[in-house]
Formats: sequence, structure tokens, C-alpha cells
Amino acid sequence: MAFPLQPVVGMKRPTVFSFLLMLVVMGVALALALRSNVVSSTSSNTVPFTQLKQALERGEVEALRIEPERLVATLKTPAGGRRQELLAERLPNIDDKELLAVAAEKEVVVTGHFDERGGLWWAALWGLSPLLLLYFLVRGMGASAALNRKGAKPLSFGKSQAKIFDRSTDNAITFNDVAGVDDARSELEEVVRFLRTPDKYQALGARVPKGVLLIGPPGTGKTLLARAVAGESGVPFFSLSGSEFVEMFVGVGASRVRDLFEQAKQRAPCIVFIDELDAVGKTRAGAAGFAANEEREQTLNQLLVEMDGFDSGTGLVLMAATNRPEVLDKALLRAGRFDRTVLVDRPDVRGREAILKVHMRKLKLGPDVDVHVFAQRTPGMVGADLANTVNEAALATARREGTQVEARDFEEAIDRIQLGLRKDGRVMSEAERRRVACHEGGHALVALTLPHADPVHRVTILPRSIGALGATLQLPTEDRYLMTRDELVDALCVMLGGRVAEALVMGDASTGAQNDLERASELARQMVCRFGMSSLGPQTFGRPMGNPSAIGAVVFDERNFSERTARQIDAEVAALLEREEARARSVLSQRRSTLDAISKALLERETLERDELTAVMKDAAPFAPVPSAA
Repeated sequence: MAFPLQPVVGMKRPTVFSFLLMLVVMGVALALALRSNVVSSTSSNTVPFTQLKQALERGEVEALRIEPERLVATLKTPAGGRRQELLAERLPNIDDKELLAVAAEKEVVVTGHFDERGGLWWAALWGLSPLLLLYFLVRGMGASAALNRKGAKPLSFGKSQAKIFDRSTDNAITFNDVAGVDDARSELEEVVRFLRTPDKYQALGARVPKGVLLIGPPGTGKTLLARAVAGESGVPFFSLSGSEFVEMFVGVGASRVRDLFEQAKQRAPCIVFIDELDAVGKTRAGAAGFAANEEREQTLNQLLVEMDGFDSGTGLVLMAATNRPEVLDKALLRAGRFDRTVLVDRPDVRGREAILKVHMRKLKLGPDVDVHVFAQRTPGMVGADLANTVNEAALATARREGTQVEARDFEEAIDRIQLGLRKDGRVMSEAERRRVACHEGGHALVALTLPHADPVHRVTILPRSIGALGATLQLPTEDRYLMTRDELVDALCVMLGGRVAEALVMGDASTGAQNDLERASELARQMVCRFGMSSLGPQTFGRPMGNPSAIGAVVFDERNFSERTARQIDAEVAALLEREEARARSVLSQRRSTLDAISKALLERETLERDELTAVMKDAAPFAPVPSAA
């Protein structure tokens, strides 16, 4: 009967560094042991100092080696004989200069030195070597991450590594530095009021939530919000990442959790903030239980115990942030631990405008800068992206040696982030430039013609680093949370307009429409399978596997329909795409002269703004758009 092997706790997670260090230690110990016991082919005799000096004076010595504690004289070897050595102890009161003079007279080779202090240093180093070996052994096997951190000491890896911010010195962030997350801010203002005036709540018998969990996509400002709460409250702020709890030895993470809460209780009222909570708080149920990590589980258990062990009336508030709430253990999210969950979502157009204004405070802006327009130009961007956009605009101003950040600098920064770097060195043939101009002109003309399409902001045929040879940028007039069928089919028609324009003007399509076809095919399938916008009726097809509402979750469709229905779905998707392609061809055929004018203008200027497009189209004949198919 076979028994599963259980690893020893002390050797649970060995590292390559610790293994190599042990080999080095064993090698040094072996070398030191052999140093005093080596057997030489030379026979050695220990004699008094005077006898060795007499042999030197008689010319019988070939070489003299001077060591810190003794003298070693190698006698001249007779033919066919065996080499002999005379060993004599060095006498501290004897003048060694006379011995050196005799050796020089007899032409004896002398090696070594007479500095007696060298022996003392060697003895001191020999005595401290065990302590040095122990230090490096602990450094390699204890907790390398903790020891390498600034200010860490040996054997301190069980202590908390949290950074402490104090409003009076470090934490100058307040709610004035946070914008675009008004809903989350209003939720956290209650925590601030409790930390400022706890007596008011205690008199009513109310208690502040023990834990506040901030969830949202990366870059939305979760950590900034937590620091703003501490800054508004004027209390110490303990900040660390969830990954800083886990180390090589089992039990180190739990020790750090205990030390963290002990420090926080001593400095209460205060805020403890754990970033990337999913690093230590992953669920222990389901498939994750088969790949359990004992160190992480002990750390999580200790965190749960500490959250139950402190009283919210002491003024200790635990805050945490994650962008993967779906993987957190349910025990963390129950009432009495993380009582409140605050969603820090992507900002809308008003939120983006407020965020841009915060980051533009330090810039010297030109008179043509319209913050609202740039807020419309950045849909889907989070606070970190907007901060990067403002910085890129300032860098663009510096590159052109300007004194003010102008609108063109912000346009270049947004294009740089959304589309990639301009490839000014890429040279396209005239035929390729004309094809790209026709393609982007087709997108723009269809978008300007259809009633439910987003307005066109800019059209460019400048190549970018992400592989796009051109781009047509559309700006929604307002944030939308729902889309109608007319808006969706117009979006499909705009996506297919570039490929249709190529075929209409150049005679055939090219590979440049690959991305347009991928997006159009996916949107059409979503309309049929998810939105019920087809002749198959008001029903959905396919069941998502996973949690589609979770942030960043990967969702797969589980098939729950027959082969016959699958053929009907494919037919509906193909028919929808064919109808919108025919509608785009009808629009571009009837407005061929306008398409040629836009393409010619793009070839001349490479980039057309909205007002320039309007000027190109104002002389065109009135046009009644083709209605979408039912």
C-alpha cells in the first residue's frame, strides 16, 4: 500500500539561492578542516628558533616562508632525496631584521611578512566567521524580500512591512484631489465623519462599517480614494499590498497580519489599507481548494480572526481594494468584516472633465483648450489614463518648444494613447495612400450620412504603431447606457463603409478591412444571440459560463441550442451584414462625388477635422439616407 509523501514544514519551499548557499558553507568548512590536516609530500620537523637560524647561516636553507605565528625553512634538496622543512615558532622579542639580513646574504628566497597585526586580524576574522555565516544563512533562507527592503533587519521578516503616512508629514491628499467618482466619494464621506466625530455615532449606538472594500477596474483611483479618506480624517494611514504578507516560510504572513493590527490598534484612530486584496484573500472553495497554498490560507485565516477581534468603536477602519472581486473568499465579504462594498467605476463624460481639470491645474493652457471636448474624446478612459494624457500633452508642447499647452497638443496626446505612435518614417506608395484615403473617406461619409451614427470628429490617413494605416474618430454627443436597434445597424453600416468604398473606387477590397469585419461580425452576432434583434424572436442563444458581471472576468458561451437553430443564427447574422453592406454601397454610390472630394482632401492634407469635412461636403447635393432594413 502506497502512502502519500508529506513534505517537512521546514523544507516546504526551498529556493535555489538557499541551496547554493548551503553548498558554499559546506565547501568553506571542508577547506578549513583540511587546511590544518593536509598531508604533504614534504617531511617537516619542528626545531627551536636558534637551530633554524644556524641552518640559515650555514647556507643549508633554500627558501624561507614567514607566517604570522611561525617560520618555515625549506632545506636544499639533495640529489634523489626528499624535500625537508624546518618549522620554528616566531619569538616576539627577537629582532627579525637580523634574520632577513642573513637570508639576503645567503640568497635565500623569502616569502610572507613580519607584520604581527596581520595575525590578529586573521584571528578576529576567524572568530567572527560563524556569525557572518549565520547572518548570510538567515538572509538567504529567512525572508529575502523583507531583508532586501530598505530599513529591514535580519530576523525581522515576521514584522509588518506596511508604510505609515501621517497627514502632518506625508498624506496631504484630500477629496479636492479626487474627481470623477462622486458616488464612491459620497459613500466614503460617512467614514470620514465617523473618524472625525466618533462620539456622535457612539451616542446613538451606531457603528461604522468595520471594513470597506473598493472594487473597480484598474486605474480608477481606488488607492487615491483611500488615501483621501485618511487625509480628510487627519488620522494615520497604514498602506501595504496583499502580496507583502506571503513569504517563503509558512507562518510569516500570519505573523505580519498580527503585527500590523497590533501597530494599528496602538495608533487608533487610523485606517489600514490593503491593496490588491485578491493576492491573499482568494477563495478556498471549488477548484481553488485543490491547489491550496498553506501559507496563503494561514494568512487569510489570521486576517479573518483579526477582523473579528477589533471593535469598530476604537476608530480602526480596514479598507481594501481589488479589481477581481469574483475571486475573493466569501468569508471576507460577510457582514461584520467587509460590511460595505463601494464600486469605483469608469467615469462618465462629466467625471472625465472633472478629472482633466484636476490634472490641468499645474499646466499653462492656451486659449483654444476646451476641456469638455477632450472629455468627449476620451470615452472609456480611467483616471490613470487621463493623467497620462495630460502629461503626454505637456511633453508634446515641450517637443515643439511651445510656451503653452494648446488644443493640438491634447489631440496629439489622445491619438498617441488611443492609436499609437505616428510612423512618420513609414513610406507608402501612392496607390496605397489612395486606397487608405478611400477607405477612411467611406467610413466618414457613411457616418455623416446616417441619422443615428455618432458624429465624426476627425479623419486621418497617418499610419500609427498599432498597425492602423488610418483612422476615423467619432465622438458620441453624450454618454449612453443603452443602444437601440437603429443605432446598432447604423454602426454596422459605418464599419462596412470603408470596405465598400475600396471596392467601389479601387475595383476590389483589401486586407485593410480585417478589423472592421471582425467588429461588425461580433456586433451582428450579439444582436442575434443576445439582444433578440432578429426574426428568431425575443430569446437569447447561448448561456455564459462564469460571472459576466465580474470585472475583468473571462466569459465563455455554453451552447444550449440545436444544430438547426445554429444554422438559423448563422443565416440571420449573414443576412444582417449583407443588408448593411448593401445600404453602405447605396449611400456611397449616390454620393460618389462627395466621396472623391473627401479622398482628395485627405491625400492633400492627411488629416481633416470636423469643420474641414463640413466645408468639403457643403457644396454636395442634398441626400436622403437609405432606411435600414427591418
